[in-house]
Amino acid sequence: MAVEEPKFSVVAADGAFELRDYAATVVAEVTVSGDRDDASSAGFRLLAGYIFGGNTGRAKIAMTAPVAQRPASGEKIAMTAPVGIAGGDGQWLVQFTMPGAYGLGDLPVPDDARVRLHEVPARRVAVLKFSGLARDKAIADHTRELADILRTRGLTASGPPTLARYNPPWTPWLLRRNEIMIPVS
Repeated sequence: MAVEEPKFSVVAADGAFELRDYAATVVAEVTVSGDRDDASSAGFRLLAGYIFGGNTGRAKIAMTAPVAQRPASGEKIAMTAPVGIAGGDGQWLVQFTMPGAYGLGDLPVPDDARVRLHEVPARRVAVLKFSGLARDKAIADHTRELADILRTRGLTASGPPTLARYNPPWTPWLLRRNEIMIPVS
């Protein structure tokens, strides 16, 4: 069964690297505390509650991919230092992209006030694809690799790195699709 993903066009590609232009999207997001794994699980549960009927209309909203996670601080990354996805103060932003058929005004209001809905404007994003488990070392290594690619290509990060995961947890580890995404200006 196919799961909807946000629409984008590939501007440049080289192996596992892509430079993409994304259209504006609507997201549901929560800010959660804890280490990366605990925050990911807690955020997923809150957002799944919303799309599975935890809203004013008791509407069911289709699951999309990816599930995105990044530090909640939103600080820009310094491309001259080692970079990674770390929560710093233990705060994480977890996002579900809403199906393309919904505009911001079309979505039901979440029952849980921690779930926020907003539109993410069109953007250009540098992406590094990788498979396997998204463990801390793999995330840090791929984030550093993407930062090196940005530096080599003369691209400037305009936001923090985000981990994007595309598969349900029962997917065998070697078949899991992950990406590190960094918005660029």
